[in-house]
Amino acid sequence: MKDSHPSSIQQKPAIAAIATALGEAGISVIRVSGEGALEKVSRIFRGKDLAVQPTHTAHFGRIMDRPESTRIIDEVVATIFRSPKSYTGEDTVEISCHGGVLVTQEVLEAVLRQDVRHAEPGEFTLRAFLNGKLELSQAEAVADMIHAKSRKAVEAAGQQLEGELGKHVRAFRQQIIDATAMVELELDFIEEDVEFANKEELRRLLGEVRAEIGRLLETYESGRLVKHGVQTVFVGRPNSGKSTLLNTLMGKERAIVSATAGTTRDVIDADWSYEGLTFTLTDTAGLRETVDEIEAEGVRRSESAVAQADLILYLADVNVPPDDEEQRLLGRIVAHSEGKVLLKVGTKLDLADPAKREELLKGLRGGSSGRYGLTDSSETSDIPGASDSSKTSDSSRISGSPPEDEDPGPGAGESRFDAVISAKDGMGIEELKRRMRAGVLHHKDIDTGQVLVTSTRHRDALEKARHHVEEALRALDSGMTGDFLSIDLRAALNELGTITGEITTEDLLDSIFSRFCIGK
Repeated sequence: MKDSHPSSIQQKPAIAAIATALGEAGISVIRVSGEGALEKVSRIFRGKDLAVQPTHTAHFGRIMDRPESTRIIDEVVATIFRSPKSYTGEDTVEISCHGGVLVTQEVLEAVLRQDVRHAEPGEFTLRAFLNGKLELSQAEAVADMIHAKSRKAVEAAGQQLEGELGKHVRAFRQQIIDATAMVELELDFIEEDVEFANKEELRRLLGEVRAEIGRLLETYESGRLVKHGVQTVFVGRPNSGKSTLLNTLMGKERAIVSATAGTTRDVIDADWSYEGLTFTLTDTAGLRETVDEIEAEGVRRSESAVAQADLILYLADVNVPPDDEEQRLLGRIVAHSEGKVLLKVGTKLDLADPAKREELLKGLRGGSSGRYGLTDSSETSDIPGASDSSKTSDSSRISGSPPEDEDPGPGAGESRFDAVISAKDGMGIEELKRRMRAGVLHHKDIDTGQVLVTSTRHRDALEKARHHVEEALRALDSGMTGDFLSIDLRAALNELGTITGEITTEDLLDSIFSRFCIGK
């Protein structure tokens, strides 16, 4: 276990890797870092002697196959970063060569022949952390930035990379350190029966820490959606247009589209970005009561996907009135939808006659009712079409199917949709996109202007730290001695320290940096 960063830079054996994506490009960059990096690259560099050049300077030259060779691999620019003013904190050279796959690989191999080891995934960033250039949460943000799939994910990773999360965690740690000092000072004089700790002040301080950790934890759900995307599931009866809608949103054929019901028998996933958010779209097998074993398994997988979703789009053909089977299937979906955003989408609008089409568009629910497709309209939403399944308990009927003793009136049954579309010709698609995004933003309260907890590891550490603070408060309230309080306060400090890197283990570092690509 490691506690705190080293006070001086450690120059480890030199490592090298391609730092850019491998492929045909204008340039590629090979990064070399560690003890003797400048001298070792200089052996195969024809130009100025890199070993004596100042930091943050770039030099044109040629990379040779070997020190004694006359074969030129490529013309390059070598950029010097001397310790400690480099990404890793070590002496570093970044070689920019032409971006072909073969030439890049040859330059790397020439470097590796100079007693330089090929870097492991994330090893450059690990060295940056070990040399105190980054906190652990900032190092993790580097990986998040690389893997970000949306603008909001980039913004969240950028905040963490700037150290915003670390600032909060360090503030929590300092408050707990202050509380621990009050308790342990009293323990040093326990035989003199001297009381240094003001119990009310201690209670206030720990109460504040508990509340502040709680507020940060509340951002995790938003952070999860920003980082991993909104899990969006298309469900509905067979041939209701699920695959067509997925292909329309993706702008390419990702799922098989057929007029034959039951074509999709497995779950199909695809990532789609819209206005800064990533939606992981899942096309599922059509829901119907079937004796076909393969199709039945597809239905079970569909229900499993619904249980894991953040956003559910229930698709129904506007030209087919709901029947008892659909009511039963919809009830099963609703049973798995607590706490999720649900939209009911009418499809195949292009097949409806003009009068019906106009009636459907006029009858959009526009935000009434707390749960999509249900008759209870006592709750309303500020976002048109955004339905929160937690707001109503009636799951017995599709909206537009009135009770038997109620006169449906003219046009009833056509107001059962949050959006109506024709994926075939694009009608209503832009409005559906807006409602999908608005529903998620409203329901999940995503705000990248605040610091977000995006990592499960960080969430778990914060929850454990809060638990230990609560235990210390209980010990204080029950009149237990300071040594019991001290145990929990130090445990809370350790949990918070695992976020910033004051406290680490080899297994923890291996787990974190194995997620990185080689060259970072």
